[in-house]
Amino acid sequence: MLDTLARHRIERVRHDTRRRTLTVDTVTRLTPHMLRIGFTGDLADFVSLSADDHVKLFFPVAGEADAMRDYTPRRFDTERGTMTIDFALHDAGVATAWAMVATPGDTLAIGGPRGSAIIPADFDWYWLIGDETALPAIGRWLEEASVLVPVTTFVVVESFADIQAVRSDAAWTPVWVPRDGVSDDAALLQAAMAKHDMPPGDGFVWIAAEASVARAVRGYVLDERRHPREWIKAGGYWVRGKADAHDRMDD
Repeated sequence: MLDTLARHRIERVRHDTRRRTLTVDTVTRLTPHMLRIGFTGDLADFVSLSADDHVKLFFPVAGEADAMRDYTPRRFDTERGTMTIDFALHDAGVATAWAMVATPGDTLAIGGPRGSAIIPADFDWYWLIGDETALPAIGRWLEEASVLVPVTTFVVVESFADIQAVRSDAAWTPVWVPRDGVSDDAALLQAAMAKHDMPPGDGFVWIAAEASVARAVRGYVLDERRHPREWIKAGGYWVRGKADAHDRMDD
């Protein structure tokens, strides 16, 4: 077992960072609750090695210091100097307010990522679990996944209208969980997962959602499904009622 855990060890890499300014190129409404913005700019030395990396976006606030928020680089091309960032429209905060009125030619400063936690590609299967805020990382993961590797995604969304199409070479099983008026994301996700057996072999489980939801789902995977702690990565991408807050859940 120790040899197996060592083989699947997560590699952590630190990056040199600098602040850079990007320009809005395209704005696309993907679904009722997701906005995709394409940027152009100087990305020659930009490095992002993991699908769930985060960059800091610096949103201007009149008369105050810039408000910083973490976002996933959904897609990027350093040679062309392009980056795509998806904005989950789940609140009325500064990031959503900026994204809702963004137009080509607008500029935005970014920084990072400070580091990457590289999930090994040698697992037999992967479960990716979360809410709308996890979709950018899940989408990038699916696009970069190895050919025919089994990947099952469990994603809670407001309604079927928020389902996204993603092109992937993985053996992808999507499980969409519409809320349809139910507010308990943890219960919805656990109920969906309970209908699926974990595949044989070594598997990695990745979880990202509102902090209390991510923690509850992580506990379910650990305690009910008896999955090895070392093969789970969970994060609270946002904390209800708090701006620019997250929970890494390293315990």
